Amino acid sequence: MQERTKQAPADGSLNALLGRGSQFDGKLTFEGTVRIDGTFTGEISTNDMLIIGEGAKVTADITCGSVVVNGEVNGNIKASEMVELHKPAKVKGDVATPSFMVEKGVMFDGTAKMDTAGSNLVTLNRTHRENRETPVAAEAKS
Repeated sequence: MQERTKQAPADGSLNALLGRGSQFDGKLTFEGTVRIDGTFTGEISTNDMLIIGEGAKVTADITCGSVVVNGEVNGNIKASEMVELHKPAKVKGDVATPSFMVEKGVMFDGTAKMDTAGSNLVTLNRTHRENRETPVAAEAKS
Protein backbone atom coordinates (compact mmCIF):
# COMPACT_ATOMS: atom_id res chain seq x y z
CA MET A 1 0.00 0.00 0.00
CA GLN A 2 2.79 2.45 0.87
CA GLU A 3 4.46 1.82 -2.50
CA ARG A 4 1.24 2.70 -4.33
CA THR A 5 1.01 6.04 -2.46
CA LYS A 6 4.50 6.91 -3.67
CA GLN A 7 3.56 6.39 -7.30
CA ALA A 8 -0.13 7.16 -7.88
CA PRO A 9 -3.48 7.33 -6.14
CA ALA A 10 -5.16 4.03 -5.23
CA ASP A 11 -7.82 4.45 -7.91
CA GLY A 12 -5.15 5.20 -10.54
CA SER A 13 -6.68 8.55 -11.58
CA LEU A 14 -4.51 11.55 -12.36
CA ASN A 15 -6.01 14.85 -13.44
CA ALA A 16 -2.73 16.11 -14.88
CA LEU A 17 0.89 15.09 -15.34
CA LEU A 18 3.93 17.27 -15.90
CA GLY A 19 6.22 14.61 -17.34
CA ARG A 20 9.99 14.18 -17.27
CA GLY A 21 11.75 16.77 -19.41
CA SER A 22 8.84 19.22 -19.10
CA GLN A 23 9.29 22.67 -17.58
CA PHE A 24 6.61 25.03 -16.29
CA ASP A 25 6.83 28.46 -14.67
CA GLY A 26 3.75 30.02 -13.09
CA LYS A 27 0.82 29.33 -10.79
CA LEU A 28 -0.79 25.89 -10.68
CA THR A 29 -4.30 25.53 -9.24
CA PHE A 30 -6.18 22.24 -9.65
CA GLU A 31 -8.75 19.76 -8.35
CA GLY A 32 -8.07 16.04 -7.99
CA THR A 33 -4.57 14.58 -8.23
CA VAL A 34 -1.62 16.06 -10.10
CA ARG A 35 1.80 14.46 -10.52
CA ILE A 36 4.95 16.44 -11.35
CA ASP A 37 7.93 14.56 -12.78
CA GLY A 38 9.51 17.54 -14.55
CA THR A 39 10.63 21.00 -13.43
CA PHE A 40 8.16 23.45 -11.91
CA THR A 41 8.79 26.98 -10.66
CA GLY A 42 6.14 29.20 -9.12
CA GLU A 43 3.20 28.56 -6.79
CA ILE A 44 0.98 25.49 -6.28
CA SER A 45 -2.43 25.65 -4.62
CA THR A 46 -5.17 23.01 -4.19
CA ASN A 47 -7.30 21.26 -1.59
CA ASP A 48 -6.44 17.90 -3.14
CA MET A 49 -3.32 15.75 -3.76
CA LEU A 50 0.02 16.67 -5.28
CA ILE A 51 2.60 13.98 -6.08
CA ILE A 52 6.18 15.08 -6.77
CA GLY A 53 7.90 12.22 -8.54
CA GLU A 54 11.47 11.03 -8.29
CA GLY A 55 13.68 13.25 -10.43
CA ALA A 56 11.24 16.20 -10.27
CA LYS A 57 12.55 19.62 -9.27
CA VAL A 58 9.98 21.98 -7.75
CA THR A 59 10.79 25.50 -6.62
CA ALA A 60 7.53 26.76 -5.18
CA ASP A 61 5.46 27.50 -2.13
CA ILE A 62 2.93 24.67 -1.97
CA THR A 63 -0.50 24.79 -0.32
CA CYS A 64 -2.36 21.47 -0.71
CA GLY A 65 -4.59 18.95 0.98
CA SER A 66 -1.96 16.17 0.70
CA VAL A 67 1.58 16.15 -0.68
CA VAL A 68 3.76 13.12 -1.46
CA VAL A 69 7.38 14.00 -2.29
CA ASN A 70 9.86 11.65 -3.95
CA GLY A 71 11.83 14.38 -5.76
CA GLU A 72 13.27 17.78 -4.85
CA VAL A 73 11.35 20.72 -3.35
CA ASN A 74 12.74 24.17 -2.59
CA GLY A 75 9.99 26.12 -0.84
CA ASN A 76 7.50 25.89 1.97
CA ILE A 77 4.81 23.21 2.12
CA LYS A 78 1.49 23.72 3.89
CA ALA A 79 -0.91 20.75 3.80
CA SER A 80 -4.31 20.49 5.48
CA GLU A 81 -4.20 16.65 5.60
CA MET A 82 -0.70 15.14 5.30
CA VAL A 83 2.83 15.35 3.92
CA GLU A 84 4.92 12.27 3.08
CA LEU A 85 8.62 12.46 2.18
CA HIS A 86 9.93 9.28 0.54
CA LYS A 87 13.55 8.41 -0.28
CA PRO A 88 15.28 9.97 -2.27
CA ALA A 89 13.36 13.22 -1.57
CA LYS A 90 15.18 16.46 -0.82
CA VAL A 91 13.16 19.22 0.80
CA LYS A 92 14.54 22.65 1.65
CA GLY A 93 11.82 24.68 3.33
CA ASP A 94 9.32 24.61 6.15
CA VAL A 95 6.47 22.11 6.45
CA ALA A 96 3.15 22.71 8.24
CA THR A 97 0.66 19.82 8.40
CA PRO A 98 -1.25 17.69 10.93
CA SER A 99 0.37 14.45 9.66
CA PHE A 100 4.07 14.32 8.65
CA MET A 101 5.97 11.18 7.58
CA VAL A 102 9.68 11.19 6.73
CA GLU A 103 11.23 8.00 5.36
CA LYS A 104 14.82 7.08 6.27
CA GLY A 105 17.25 8.50 3.70
CA VAL A 106 15.31 11.71 2.99
CA MET A 107 17.13 15.05 3.12
CA PHE A 108 15.02 17.63 5.01
CA ASP A 109 16.37 21.12 5.73
CA GLY A 110 13.73 23.22 7.46
CA THR A 111 11.26 23.23 10.31
CA ALA A 112 8.09 21.21 10.71
CA LYS A 113 4.95 22.34 12.50
CA MET A 114 2.24 19.79 13.22
CA ASP A 115 -1.14 21.14 14.25
CA THR A 116 -3.62 18.44 15.28
CA ALA A 117 -7.23 19.55 15.43
CA GLY A 118 -6.05 23.07 16.22
CA SER A 119 -5.23 22.24 19.87
CA ASN A 120 -1.63 21.01 20.20
CA LEU A 121 1.24 22.45 18.24
CA VAL A 122 4.45 20.44 17.89
CA THR A 123 7.45 22.28 16.49
CA LEU A 124 10.56 20.50 15.22
CA ASN A 125 13.70 22.64 15.10
CA ARG A 126 17.19 21.89 13.92
CA THR A 127 19.85 22.37 16.58
CA HIS A 128 23.60 22.86 16.25
CA ARG A 129 26.34 21.91 18.69
CA GLU A 130 30.05 22.59 18.11
CA ASN A 131 29.67 23.00 14.31
CA ARG A 132 27.91 19.65 14.17
CA GLU A 133 24.23 19.27 13.37
CA THR A 134 22.32 17.09 15.79
CA PRO A 135 19.07 15.24 15.20
CA VAL A 136 15.80 17.11 15.16
CA ALA A 137 14.34 17.91 18.61
CA ALA A 138 10.60 18.15 19.30
CA GLU A 139 8.90 20.63 21.60
CA ALA A 140 5.18 20.33 22.40
CA LYS A 141 3.25 23.50 23.17
CA SER A 142 -0.29 23.79 24.51
